[in-house]
Amino acid sequence: MNNSCLIDTHIHSDNSPDGHHSCMFLCEQATEQGMRAIAITDHCETDTYREDNYERSTMQSYLEILKAKTSFTGKLIVLRGIELGQAAYDLPLAEKIIQMQEYDIIIGSIHNLRGRQDFYFMESFTEQEAYFIMSEYLKELLILTDWGKFDTLAHITYPLRYFYARNQIHIDMSRYKKETDELLALLAEKEKALEINTAGLRQPIHALSPEKELVRRFHELGGKYITFGSDAHYAEDIAKGLPEAREAALFAGFDCCVFYQNHHPMEIPLN
Repeated sequence: MNNSCLIDTHIHSDNSPDGHHSCMFLCEQATEQGMRAIAITDHCETDTYREDNYERSTMQSYLEILKAKTSFTGKLIVLRGIELGQAAYDLPLAEKIIQMQEYDIIIGSIHNLRGRQDFYFMESFTEQEAYFIMSEYLKELLILTDWGKFDTLAHITYPLRYFYARNQIHIDMSRYKKETDELLALLAEKEKALEINTAGLRQPIHALSPEKELVRRFHELGGKYITFGSDAHYAEDIAKGLPEAREAALFAGFDCCVFYQNHHPMEIPLN
């Protein structure tokens, strides 16, 4: 397997509400697969931080990552991470969260519109609703990117998974060329990474997020960095889809992917 397929920078432990395995078990499984490095990036949803007690779970996650990091020294690079959801919905709180621990990588993401539930829990969509939601979602991603205190921006077509899974709605992303160009250009300007997220390959939509055309557009607009993330919530899904992510990156014109140590991008050749 190519070296770039041995790096997974988006993995959840059982310290995420939807995670299933301990940090130690995730690292054991990654080592058995011959992985070079993994980032454990448990959820911290800014907009429900207090009611869902994320202060406790993020602290627990961080301590368990440190323990695993020590235990697997010389076997596996274990990166201290967090997936910070909806940071722009409460910027003072987001600033506080990212200063609490010494992370290697902060993933920026959005899982829901303001005051609404995660797209995962929404049961149905009309086509008209889906197009409206996607428009609002891209606006929120732009606000998040303008803030920019993250290392990589995750699954920028996240709602598409659920539009398809619930109602088999296919969104024509070419309708959003202006919005996606603005987003990707700002991401490039700020020298942030774009994540190629492979979770959709394991879901009904069976697609990367974003797909290769948007990755190529990021490169055309000056994007320098990409990360690969399985978004695994089970140990068996670690590194799933990374060869497909590599192929998308090569198609887009990238010759390296990155992982982050102390927020510094470490380049890994794709060939």
